[in-house]
Amino acid sequence: MQNKNKIQLLTIGLMLLVTLSSFNSLIRKQRDTPPKNERKIVNIVNFIRLLEPRDAQIIQDVLYQTVVSQVEIMKKYNLPGTFLLQYDALMDPRYQKLLSSLPKASFEIGAWWELPQPLIEKAGIKWRGKYAWDWHSDIGFSVGYTPAEREKIIDVYFADFKKIFGYYPKSVASWVIDAHSLNYMYDKYKIIASANCKDQVGTDGFTLWGGYWNQAYYPSRVNAYMPAQHAEKQLPVPVFRLLGSDPIRQYADGSTVTTLEPVYGHAGGNLQWINWFFQTFSNDPSLGFNYTQAGQENSFTWDAMKKGLEIQMPIIAQLREQGKVQVETMSQSGQWFKKNYKVTPATTFTVTKDLGNSDKKTIWYNSRFYRINLLWEKGSLRITDIHLFNETVPDKYLNAVTTTNQSFFYTLPVVDGFLWGKAGNPAGLLLMDNTGGQEQAIKGGDPIFTNQGKSTAHISWPVSNGSFEIDLKEKSVVVRLKGKPQASWFLDFNATNPHQLPLTDILADHMNYVFDNHAYQLVAAKGSFEKPSNGSVFRVKPQGDALILKMTDQ
Repeated sequence: MQNKNKIQLLTIGLMLLVTLSSFNSLIRKQRDTPPKNERKIVNIVNFIRLLEPRDAQIIQDVLYQTVVSQVEIMKKYNLPGTFLLQYDALMDPRYQKLLSSLPKASFEIGAWWELPQPLIEKAGIKWRGKYAWDWHSDIGFSVGYTPAEREKIIDVYFADFKKIFGYYPKSVASWVIDAHSLNYMYDKYKIIASANCKDQVGTDGFTLWGGYWNQAYYPSRVNAYMPAQHAEKQLPVPVFRLLGSDPIRQYADGSTVTTLEPVYGHAGGNLQWINWFFQTFSNDPSLGFNYTQAGQENSFTWDAMKKGLEIQMPIIAQLREQGKVQVETMSQSGQWFKKNYKVTPATTFTVTKDLGNSDKKTIWYNSRFYRINLLWEKGSLRITDIHLFNETVPDKYLNAVTTTNQSFFYTLPVVDGFLWGKAGNPAGLLLMDNTGGQEQAIKGGDPIFTNQGKSTAHISWPVSNGSFEIDLKEKSVVVRLKGKPQASWFLDFNATNPHQLPLTDILADHMNYVFDNHAYQLVAAKGSFEKPSNGSVFRVKPQGDALILKMTDQ
């Protein structure tokens, strides 16, 4: 009898092991095979300059041969892409001959919107730069010129582009482009797609912070960086976010560069990072679609980018062959976006497994009303970022010009983990409870990301004796605790630089903010706000088992 029981127990154990193994295999297969409706777009975009005055060794021949090598490696792996020409390179016969010879079905030629001396002078404007190309915001970019001057500059470039290639450019990109210029390019020349720099603070004089994180958006007619909320207020040109930002480290290190750019040895030039990035990009869940831009400007030279591109290009080609990514030109992606979205969609970028031994997991959610970032680290959850969008807030350069070597584009901050914190101690809303009278961070397992419909991202986060069910909706954030009705949970906001906060009032049902002379609110449709006695800046408490925050500024 005892032997029979042992055999039965052994059989049951083996069955459980087989079942568990099958379950784990299914989970791995689900992660390695994203749903077919999740579109993952890769644009290979290379920007071309004629000159590099910052380094005497980078002569014109070096810059030209860099582009030749970029073309060769893309052809080697049969990868389509986009080459964007600064005006002085546009007028150079070598680039004209090289790019005109490329198959039009695979390669797109467009405009890189940095403004060198020949373009400015041909538009009848005095050149103020130290070199024939000056990289400072007030000289080499449209924000340094009046709206009337911008139109003259655009007319010259587009006319000469058409003389050379027989058509107007469909894609125009730059680190920063003002709203007036984008409006004029669309209204007169019908551009299809644009792109601007990733979110960063101060790098090379450009600050873009708080916008639609990654992917693409329709900008407001009065603000090239601000997503519009209504079709009648938007410019119908999708603006893609450049450079392939690391969804965890680029935000935490907002003043540095952790991107897909192949010249950076810790990121886009590093085999381990590249493999991790494309794994999470192509396999982790995404709402709507996911997007990244590969490629590099020729100023960095082929020697610096060769290693990174030789790692990246075969990986991209393999992912395309596996059906996990779509490799397109920028205008093709712009056309797809316009065909599928009448207004800016809700999208996500998720990470279920971080690089190396890190246990961090994250989700970036964007809609046309706001963006939010949730970060899990060491078993706890922190909301690191919330920014609201308002189409009526103009950018600083709609009618004015920058007179310094810097430019600034912002949205409306509610939570800012980078700017209001410091290295090693970021700001954020930490999910906590009050168990036995002791306030402490809630600990849990791994979050599970799923999509509900076309605009809601759902997160299920298991904790002891229950789970937090979080819905990121187009206009709201809903947090519910299931399974622990007696628990006392809340979100506490801490900041190392609280004096920088634009927060003016903490009331029971809403909080008031004023940023850049614009007043706005964060409203609790369910739940409440208070100023706690523990030194936190503010506390958000649920009502019953749920908290609902309205994420609109209108």
